Amino acid sequence: MAAKKRNPNGSGNISQREDGRYELKVFVDTPDGRRKRISVYASTWEDADAERTRLKDLQRKGIPVASTTSTVEQYMQYWLTEIAQPSVRETTFSSYELLVRLYVVPGLGKRRLRALQAQHIRAWLNGLRTTCQCCGQGKDAERAMKGRARCCAKKPAECCGQVAGTGTLRYLLRLVRAALQDAVEEELLARNVARQVKMPAGSIRKVTPWSADEARTFLETARHDRLCALWAVALAIGLRRGEALGLRWVDVDLVNGRVVITKALSRVGTNLALRDVKSESSAASVPLPAELVAILRRHRLDQLGDTQVARGNTLGLVFTTKNGTPLEPRNINRAFETLCRRAGMRSIRLHDLRHSCATLLFTMGVEAATVQRVLRHSSISVTTGTYVDVIEQVQRSAVAGMDSLLNPAK
Repeated sequence: MAAKKRNPNGSGNISQREDGRYELKVFVDTPDGRRKRISVYASTWEDADAERTRLKDLQRKGIPVASTTSTVEQYMQYWLTEIAQPSVRETTFSSYELLVRLYVVPGLGKRRLRALQAQHIRAWLNGLRTTCQCCGQGKDAERAMKGRARCCAKKPAECCGQVAGTGTLRYLLRLVRAALQDAVEEELLARNVARQVKMPAGSIRKVTPWSADEARTFLETARHDRLCALWAVALAIGLRRGEALGLRWVDVDLVNGRVVITKALSRVGTNLALRDVKSESSAASVPLPAELVAILRRHRLDQLGDTQVARGNTLGLVFTTKNGTPLEPRNINRAFETLCRRAGMRSIRLHDLRHSCATLLFTMGVEAATVQRVLRHSSISVTTGTYVDVIEQVQRSAVAGMDSLLNPAK
C-alpha cells in the first residue's frame, strides 16, 4: 500500500470544516518579525489553495504577512476613533466619518483587512462612477417609505444619476491610503496596497467666478436684502461661509477698517457652534474697504435698533437670524441660490464668492502675495496654483501693451 503523500514543510494544510468552509492553516512571517500560524477561510478548496499560493509568493519575496483577522469595517472604526479623531479638527473628523459610513464600509467593509488588494480598491472606486449614490446609500428607499420617492424607488424608476465625481473619488482614495498607512505603521499590515492604485482621472467641476459686472448686478439686487452686508463681506474680502457666519462684533474694528478672523460657525451632527478656524494661516487680520466699512456701520445700526435681534444675539455675532440666533449654514446656501435666481444671475456656489473675490483682485492688478494675505492661504503656491488661469490671463493683458513697441505700424 502506497504511503500517503505529505505536504512539504511550510506549505500549510487545507481542511474542510463542519460548516462547509475550507480552512487553510499556514505559518507566515509577521511584520513584527515573528513566525506565526494563521488561519484563512474560503468557500472552496480552490480558493483556499489560491490564498496559499499568494501567501507563499509573499514569503518568497520577503514580504511579511499581517496576522490581523479584522475586517476593513472593524479597522476603519478603530482608525476613526483612536487615530483620526484625536488628531484632526472636529469638522474634518465629521467628514471622515461620513465618507467611511457612506462609501468605504458599504464597498469594502466586509473584506478582511489583510486580504485587501489593490484590485479590490480599484474596482470599488470604478463602481462608484456608475452607481447612483441616491439609491446606493438608501436615501430614496427612505423617501419611498414616506411617499416621497423621486429616484429609482419610483414606479417606473427615474434614476437621478447622482454618481460620485472625480473629486470625491480622489478624496476617498486619499482617506483609504492614510488609514492603511497607519495600519502599516502599527504593524497590522505589511504594506499599503492603496498606494498601488492610481489617483482617479477625470474632469473636476470648475466654476467660472463672477466678473465685476456680474458682481455689481448681484449686489444691486441684494441691496435691500436683510443679509446684504453678509453678501458684501463674502464677496469683498473672500471669507469662507463659516468664517462669515462666525464673525463677531468684537472681531470687527470699524474705526481702523479691519477684521480679525478667529472663529467659524459650523454644524457637526446636531451641534451648531463657533469653532477655531481651519488653520493657523486662516486666523489673521484682514483690511476692510471703506465702502464695506460703511455697509457694516449701517448693518450695525439696524441690528442695534431691532430689540428682538439684540436680545437673542448672545454670541455677539455680526450676522444672525431675525431672532438673533446663529444662522444655519445650509439655509444660507439656499438664501444665496434664491437671491441669484431673483437677480437672473449665472448660478455659482456660495463658496465661489471667495473665488470671485480673488479673481477680481487679480484683474485689478493686485500682486499674488497680497491676494494670498487677503484670502489667508497657507502659502503663495496655493494661491498661484488655484488661480493659475486667471494669473496667466492678467499677464497676457499686461504684455499685450508691448505690441505697439514690436510693431509700430500696428
